[in-house]
Amino acid sequence: MESIPIWVIAVILLIFFSGYMALRAMLAERKLDQQFIEREGKIYMERIREDRMKRQRDHNSEIHENN
Repeated sequence: MESIPIWVIAVILLIFFSGYMALRAMLAERKLDQQFIEREGKIYMERIREDRMKRQRDHNSEIHENN
């Protein structure tokens, strides 16, 4: 029975290593995307809160002007 050439084993190992590295890169990219989404979401929510406060101040100032 012939043994498997070393280069075939090396190619198979490199294929598995490449798959592992691709998986790691995909997980890291997903983590970065999630952090970006959270950061942008906080900015958006802060903008909404500021706009709501501004409208409330404008509404209160109109009430005081009418009295």
